[in-house]
Amino acid sequence: MKKIVLTVLSISAALMSCKNEPKKDATTETKETTPTTQKTYAELSIRANENWEPKKYGGGAFKNVDSLQLPEGHSDHAYYIRYEGPGWENSNVGYRLYLDWRNAIDIFGKKVDTMSLAYVGQNDYERYHHEAPWGQDILKAGKSLGIGGFGRFVNDSVIHFRTVDKTVCYVNNTDEKSNVKLSYTGWHAGDVTTNLDAVLSIFPEDRFTRADMNFSTPIEGFCTGIVKFNDITFQQKTSESGEWAYIATYGTQTLVNETDKLGMAIFYNTSEVTTVTDGPYDHLVVFKPAKKVTYYFLAAWQQEPNGITSQEAFYNYLNNKLETLETTGALNK
Repeated sequence: MKKIVLTVLSISAALMSCKNEPKKDATTETKETTPTTQKTYAELSIRANENWEPKKYGGGAFKNVDSLQLPEGHSDHAYYIRYEGPGWENSNVGYRLYLDWRNAIDIFGKKVDTMSLAYVGQNDYERYHHEAPWGQDILKAGKSLGIGGFGRFVNDSVIHFRTVDKTVCYVNNTDEKSNVKLSYTGWHAGDVTTNLDAVLSIFPEDRFTRADMNFSTPIEGFCTGIVKFNDITFQQKTSESGEWAYIATYGTQTLVNETDKLGMAIFYNTSEVTTVTDGPYDHLVVFKPAKKVTYYFLAAWQQEPNGITSQEAFYNYLNNKLETLETTGALNK
């Protein structure tokens, strides 16, 4: 498999400028990776050789970068960032975050156990929504948080990230894990403003992503969730000691076809949570105000290699994870 060389890219001052900030230049480090031999992989890819303008982009090549400060005026479906944000994967599953006001997390279902994201969306921006040998985008996030996305629950609705003074995204790959870091400076979430650093980490084994949130100022109503679909049963379970719990759904809830099955779950420490409830588009876990919050989310697609193909098997799998959290306090130990 050809090696992909992530070359040094000097991003223009226009790309990295932010309102009321001095202009800055940013460069990626020169590094060489072979995604097909790695056990985890995270990436962030932008249009090459183009200065940012708040418009819809057409064709053109992409280049990977280690970090990106969102340019002023960037919004959804701008086609400036390949598949709309950072992506991360292991041999089981891939995820992507919409790096715009939506801040939702989507799922790449994988039919192969090799790293695939480096090749997704390179030539045809929409192709990854359709079946391919490696897999495809399988979740319809719509106006929801997708799976494990985050926002603030206020007055029976979720505030996303429409008003942020500065957003910077970083990606990092090591032998032990890959992660995406999101730094939100001045997130105006209704009547409160805070700075939030979010780190989303994936590990060589299993399907879960660990989400670590760090706030400058704790806020009421911080939440995560799972997109709701009609006729899909919602379940929740608490561990024997009451310390850990999960919310989950399983059923025909993918973009693939009317029989294709997917399971989604979020694990959380009950001491950090104030309530589990429903919003307009999501099943929600709402956290107590805190400087730090940690949770896990995962997706299990029936078409994965050796995938989970029944509801019973999916919930047995989740219950084993709950026992691990009960015993060790973490899934990544």
